[in-house]
Amino acid sequence: MKERRVDFLVELATELAHSHVAAKKARKEQLLWTQPSTPSPGKRATSSTLERDRSAVTVWKVFFLEGSLKRHQLIHSGVKAYSCDQCGRAFTQSSSLQSHLVTHSGIKPYTCEQCGKAFTQSSHLQNHLVTHSGIKPYSCDECGKGFTVRAKLKQHQVIHTGESPFSCDLCGKSFSSKGSLKTHQLIHSGVKAYSCDQCGRAFTRSSHLQSHLVTHSGIKAYSCDICGKTFSQRGSRNTHLRIHTRHDVYCCEQCGKYFTTDAQLQQHMFTHTEERPYRCDLCEKTFKAPHHLRRHQQIHTRKRLYKCIYC
Repeated sequence: MKERRVDFLVELATELAHSHVAAKKARKEQLLWTQPSTPSPGKRATSSTLERDRSAVTVWKVFFLEGSLKRHQLIHSGVKAYSCDQCGRAFTQSSSLQSHLVTHSGIKPYTCEQCGKAFTQSSHLQNHLVTHSGIKPYSCDECGKGFTVRAKLKQHQVIHTGESPFSCDLCGKSFSSKGSLKTHQLIHSGVKAYSCDQCGRAFTRSSHLQSHLVTHSGIKAYSCDICGKTFSQRGSRNTHLRIHTRHDVYCCEQCGKYFTTDAQLQQHMFTHTEERPYRCDLCEKTFKAPHHLRRHQQIHTRKRLYKCIYC
């Protein structure tokens, strides 16, 4: 009986080894068939070329375990049984949900040694490291712009096509990607799962919170080459530069003051009128600017930080 069991295990191990070699050989043959023609010197293989060559061969994904196959098939079924209680995002696998929950904890154990940027998952760090290598294997057929990952290329290509197939059911606004639509829909839901511990301001996305936290650190790493003014965020510095170039600037017709965005101009216009469109829900007090309202609301939501020692 013992010898039969040993023979069975040897036979099973041999079969698995042969199947592994066969699968490896098949993958190698598929790679040879799907490999595009050798590009001319100085020219990179584009994503469309790779996709076209890849479509010429039918690739079957195989699994050694039935459970692995069933988990994979959920991708095609569209069933997402695991949802996040904090933001509502759904996943096909429990492990994917567990990985996502780390984004709400604020813990980022994976740090880039070159720039110090931290990530919640190891795979995100690996994708980020490509940006430091300078390698951009995916290029746009229309304009030749290169990208480090295929997903970024696909997002970019929409600029040339103008397609926005994903539309919001509530306001009709359309987007080029499903992820952008989901992010937008959080505006209607009112869910802001990411809040700042220092000032209480809440955000719909973790990346927005991370950008906001820099304003509390006091670090201003981005400076204007023309006037030397420093900023905590690159976007703020780039917006400021338009003041010097006078490209697409907005001017107030009443006082001649310049602004870099139309939103800033519209907000400034309230200073010339008596209109106060921003109202506090708790005490009905009104304000001309949204940041004035947010500062006021801290009276209702937070403890008084400065107490008079006399009264």
